[in-house]
Amino acid sequence: MNSRGRLIATLVAVFAALLLQVTVLPHFAWDVGGLGVVPDLVLLVVVATALATDTRFATLTGFWAGLLLDIAPPADHFAGRWALALMVVGYVVGRLVHDNAGDPGGAGAGSRLGRFGTRRPPLSLALAAAAGGSFVGTSVFALSGVLLGDSGAAVGDLLPVALIALLLDVLAALVVVPATLWLVRRAAHDGLPRTSQRIRVRA
Repeated sequence: MNSRGRLIATLVAVFAALLLQVTVLPHFAWDVGGLGVVPDLVLLVVVATALATDTRFATLTGFWAGLLLDIAPPADHFAGRWALALMVVGYVVGRLVHDNAGDPGGAGAGSRLGRFGTRRPPLSLALAAAAGGSFVGTSVFALSGVLLGDSGAAVGDLLPVALIALLLDVLAALVVVPATLWLVRRAAHDGLPRTSQRIRVRA
């Protein structure tokens, strides 16, 4: 795998997701108890990175993507909370996926995800990873706010927010995860992939 191409594709995906998330989506936010809830596109890019690459790369991607999300305007919380949350998402999703399917090039490369020479996660796995990542990320971010006294909502108000966020993230994952997988794998192989290497999510 071309590491430079993989890194560039990941950066493009993270910045595109961040731009949409902080400029466009707030206009369509779902009001839940006075809080605007939108799909977390950056989190979904981290989830897709965990599916397409390895746990270490996904964890580092989660940290840096979360840090960008922390400082992107309008930043209304302590810097580092999203960095922590998305780093945990990258690690947890990566471990859960690759412990069962094998890291690319690793001992499990002959597993279900690795045997085709490319990542072709079933749609059910992609959606389950998005749902799990959303739950973990939202929970870590909310709990860090409570511990730091940096949360604008009571603990009891956070549960409906987390549920709505999870629903929106799963719906957005139908587009964001396959698009990120395609971008990362295409760039990583430096040029148009062969038919057997194309990324697609099986219905």
